[in-house]
Amino acid sequence: MPEIEILPDHAALAQRAAEQFAGLAGFAIRKRGRFVVALSGGSTPKKMNALLAAPPLAQTIDWSKVFVFWSDDRCVSPDNPDSNYRMARETLLAQVSIPNENIHRVHGENSSERAARVYEDELREFFRQPGGSSTPPRFDLILLGMGEDGHTASLFPGTPGIRENRRWAVAVKHNVPPAPFVDRVTFTPPVINAAANVVFLVSGANKAERLYQVLHEQYDPDRLPAQVVRPQDGKLFWMLDQAAGAKIK
Repeated sequence: MPEIEILPDHAALAQRAAEQFAGLAGFAIRKRGRFVVALSGGSTPKKMNALLAAPPLAQTIDWSKVFVFWSDDRCVSPDNPDSNYRMARETLLAQVSIPNENIHRVHGENSSERAARVYEDELREFFRQPGGSSTPPRFDLILLGMGEDGHTASLFPGTPGIRENRRWAVAVKHNVPPAPFVDRVTFTPPVINAAANVVFLVSGANKAERLYQVLHEQYDPDRLPAQVVRPQDGKLFWMLDQAAGAKIK
């Protein structure tokens, strides 16, 4: 069963997320000598990153032992304003002493198919899982958000990645009206569900109804992709602000 925590507002949500990040990082480094995390985009992670980059939390983490990936990203250049990598670099990674070789971004300047292949190869090399292995990597923490349509990472309603059970990273091509859709690369459910800790960060009244559906309605991940997140041997946390959690008891 997931753990659900409702915070008073967006600022409190970001603070709680930053504190949990720091706590999980310290635990993983003490136990295994490293902390492997997948970041996400969005306004709450942006605020969380800023808190992690500043005292007092920044000094509690040994950044030389932190290894960073992304649960998804758009296929744009690393300097594009829509890049999740750029947001994390500007708000966190450039502010702390993390070695460049510890940062594993999606190479979105390539085509989505090539970027997905390269990203999966990098994951397999890092986790020492050869191409023929079916055992997914085990992240210490994967951070996720949820869209108004119930998507998470770049697993959108009705897209093939929701049912993917072999690949670790896939290309996403999908028309989401009204704006033109930018191709993306996303983690697949096997990777997300193998993590030791998965944390959803959800804020805003515009997500309250969909969040209720994800948590309480019949399992239908093709309609509500966030439902596919069910860690097999890990913990699932939903951290919400009061507005997003208005329908949750």
